[in-house]
Amino acid sequence: MASIPLSSIMSLASSRASSSSSPLCFSLNCCCKISTNYGGFNYSSNSFSIVVKPLKSYRRIRREFLCRAGGSLTFHNLDADDFRHPLDRQNTLLLRAIPGLNDIGKALLGTVTEQVMLLENIGTSVRVNENQLPELHKLMIEACTILNIEEAPDLYMRQSPVPNAYTLAISGKKPFVVVHTSLVELLTQKELQAVLAHELGHLKCDHGLWLTFANILTLGAYSLPGLGGIIAQRLEEQLFRWLRAAELTCDRAALLVAQDPKVVISVLMKLAGGCPSMADQLNVEAFLEQARSYDKASSSPIGWYIRNAQTRQISHPLPVLRAREIDEWSRSQEYKSLLKRALLVNSERKV
Repeated sequence: MASIPLSSIMSLASSRASSSSSPLCFSLNCCCKISTNYGGFNYSSNSFSIVVKPLKSYRRIRREFLCRAGGSLTFHNLDADDFRHPLDRQNTLLLRAIPGLNDIGKALLGTVTEQVMLLENIGTSVRVNENQLPELHKLMIEACTILNIEEAPDLYMRQSPVPNAYTLAISGKKPFVVVHTSLVELLTQKELQAVLAHELGHLKCDHGLWLTFANILTLGAYSLPGLGGIIAQRLEEQLFRWLRAAELTCDRAALLVAQDPKVVISVLMKLAGGCPSMADQLNVEAFLEQARSYDKASSSPIGWYIRNAQTRQISHPLPVLRAREIDEWSRSQEYKSLLKRALLVNSERKV
């Protein structure tokens, strides 16, 4: 969700300029996207109903639903298309339609690139497991369970003053997620788990190859002579468009784990302008109002043009727009149906 250190990537680029592989680099402007519970998700509300007979069973199930409001409702048999954003689906099809793009991507993602990034993280980060930062490890395992991901990726924590997180998955090897120490300091545990869920969303939706390839072309390919620069220039806009759509999908994954839209929106708000010392003064509803004011300001022809120019060259949607998107999805019938289905499946399994 964030950017991989450019020092190691650019050195790899210069050393492999004539090779078939190119450096891997994630350039994700904001960090991750996460779900929030902004009024539209209340287990005890009448926003949707579950009809189960007899009445006694209904009350028992409803009590279980309320108990799971903390984020432990598991989505058994969850498929990526159950929560994939329509723009993600549409732009993925457009990328796949480009002749030879998939082969180029596989050629760029060579074993040397993989080894450089793997050794970079093992050598400069702390690997998280049940014996090392066990609370962070538990957050990852819980998120995997909720999203129906059988094997958790490796997790590393890296010292950095820039709040960030990113995922690397190439060459069919075990993927890994990296979080920066400043991000851990900035967020609550629930918010941090939402960030991990966002990263898991990339893996759940098989974004690995395209996410890696996109960043290679948009950052690393400029280091290549001749054809590399031409490829990057022609594909940059399409790849950024896909990346922005993919981020919206992963924000939904974060909401499925957090099961509270305010948690996800709070993450976005903190990434936009939060600091640990003033975190208790941040207001989710005020941030959503800010998002609505942005929509209003960009609704004129001039505003529309400026908005497109502002977002065309970034890999993530603007934080206020992401907050608005996740707030709207938390109120949607699609999201409520996923919760209802998960509730019933969990109840049946427990019985």
